[in-house]
Amino acid sequence: MSAIAGIFHLNDEPINLEHGKIMMKELEKYPADDVQTWHSDKVFLGCHAQWITPESIGEKLPYYDQERKLAITADAIIDNREELFEKLQIKKSKQESITDSELILLSYDKWGEDSPKYLVGDFAFMIWDERKRKLFGARDFSGSRTLYYFTNGKQISFCTAIKPLLSLPYIDKKLNEQWLAEFLAIPVNFESTNPSATIYKNINQLPPSHYISLINGEVSLSRYCTFTEDKKIKLNSDQEYEEAFRYIFGSAVKSRLRTHHKVGAQLSGGLDSGSVSSFAAKELRKENKRLHTFSYVPVDGFIDFTHKSRIANEKSNIQSTVQFVGNISDQYLSFEEKSPFTEIDETLDIHEMPYKFFENTFWLKGIYEQAQKQGIGVLLNGQRGNWTISWGPVLDYYAILLKKLKWFQLYHELNLYSKNIAVKKSRIMTEVRKKAFPSLYQLLKPKDSFHFPMIINNEFARKTNVLENLHEQGIDISASQITSAYEVRKRQFEQLYYWNTTGTYSSKLSLRYSLWDRDPTNDLRVIRFCLSVPEQQYVRKGLDRSLVRRSTQGYLPDDIRLNLKTRGVQGADGVHRMAPMWGQFIKELHEICSDPIIGEILNLKVIKDAIKKIEKEARPEYAFDFDFRILMRCLIVSRFIKNFT
Repeated sequence: MSAIAGIFHLNDEPINLEHGKIMMKELEKYPADDVQTWHSDKVFLGCHAQWITPESIGEKLPYYDQERKLAITADAIIDNREELFEKLQIKKSKQESITDSELILLSYDKWGEDSPKYLVGDFAFMIWDERKRKLFGARDFSGSRTLYYFTNGKQISFCTAIKPLLSLPYIDKKLNEQWLAEFLAIPVNFESTNPSATIYKNINQLPPSHYISLINGEVSLSRYCTFTEDKKIKLNSDQEYEEAFRYIFGSAVKSRLRTHHKVGAQLSGGLDSGSVSSFAAKELRKENKRLHTFSYVPVDGFIDFTHKSRIANEKSNIQSTVQFVGNISDQYLSFEEKSPFTEIDETLDIHEMPYKFFENTFWLKGIYEQAQKQGIGVLLNGQRGNWTISWGPVLDYYAILLKKLKWFQLYHELNLYSKNIAVKKSRIMTEVRKKAFPSLYQLLKPKDSFHFPMIINNEFARKTNVLENLHEQGIDISASQITSAYEVRKRQFEQLYYWNTTGTYSSKLSLRYSLWDRDPTNDLRVIRFCLSVPEQQYVRKGLDRSLVRRSTQGYLPDDIRLNLKTRGVQGADGVHRMAPMWGQFIKELHEICSDPIIGEILNLKVIKDAIKKIEKEARPEYAFDFDFRILMRCLIVSRFIKNFT
């Protein structure tokens, strides 16, 4: 609910309060309901507050607890309040008004460094423990809120955003070449394998699932949250799994509706956002409130070029959900004047680092803008759903059955799935064998099969040793390996670098537009439940994503709930939107190729070859073409470097 900032001296020198004021001044670019600071001789704490929840209105933050000698500044919404009320023995008369930051402070007072383990929600906070002369802070398990810091052994300065830290006179603005090298060499959408690193050499971020402790001149970081899929729950029937799903997921949705503003949701035509919106709309009806949904649709004149299994314009599917669920005010937004190209500079300013998700920037930011204008305080989404509520990779599951020689079960499932999707069993079985024996099929691949173009300059790659480092960490820099969905999911919850991307852009957009992005499919309780469900509940009777399909009967229309043949795809009209400025786009790419500074980090031959392929015309199908994608990444990096210097 806030942007936070602070300074702590590890030695006995007093704080220069002007440095705290400098950071707070830089935060003025963000809207705020209140701005407060607190300080002692060694500590400065600040909060640029946005009041989202009812309890946050008029909240004193930073807050100093005179009795416990503890001070806190926090950017947090805590979702398991009732559980904490009981564990902390908070009187019923105080439960309605107690703030989330006070709950965090009381949790620290009771459990110390273990306190983050007891918190469910989106948070980043810092606590000054006066008695122990200790600074302690934490970031939630998935890094939903950012927390950056600088330390030089004498002091630590921290902030929700990067630029306020760079404004301090003792922090030099230097490029982190290792981070940049990984950004360029990694083909998929995360930036770096180091969850602590940023593009700035002197600025680190507290990784997701970590706390930071500073005492006696020493700084230590420790991970407090991990996930395991080993322990599976065993219920008595399919119905019991469905009931458990509805209870846990419903609780996660309900706890994210806590705001004194309107509630909104990003709604597509699929299962994840549809489930979130359905549960939210039903819950809001009890309070005589409506859910306001925001849906991106392509611009007029765009002709869908995608495969028949994909839908670029999901409006009809979305309307089916809206009409079935009820209590929804729906909006369909095309943002005619926006494109991936027009949004680069502003997205770099918001994100504070280079980014890869350019296909979605124009409509994501556009939805935030519209939601802010309409008084939305919480904007729901179902972004993590693929790995939690709608898990169920049918081909990968059948590959497991094949490898375990469970022929009868495989034949039964294969027969039902074939009928459901109207595809021959032989075609499905070919794909199952590829999943079951990827090494064999990798060997059978033709030598000229696809490899992701290497856009990093060869000398820059050697200088940073980036390719060897990524290989050691198991990163497929060619993007050509056949990877099991189960392995990908495991990495999603083990490797923290996957979390940073979504946490960064949701935090920064949240601050810019004074509303909170909230994802019930990423709730800690939902994740733990979904990881504990046996795999046969997720693929069952020829249905992929079976558990959510069964559990949302009565919540979603059958044409959405049981849709196995098509899926929506966002951003397909990106190049179509860029057609009027295609010449400007190509011109800037040619300028990059003649820039000696950019030439030191980018592989100019690869860039020139890609330009040659696409420069003649803006063909809509280039939206998902790898040459177009690498050129957009190079352009984004180039713009950042130019602004950096």
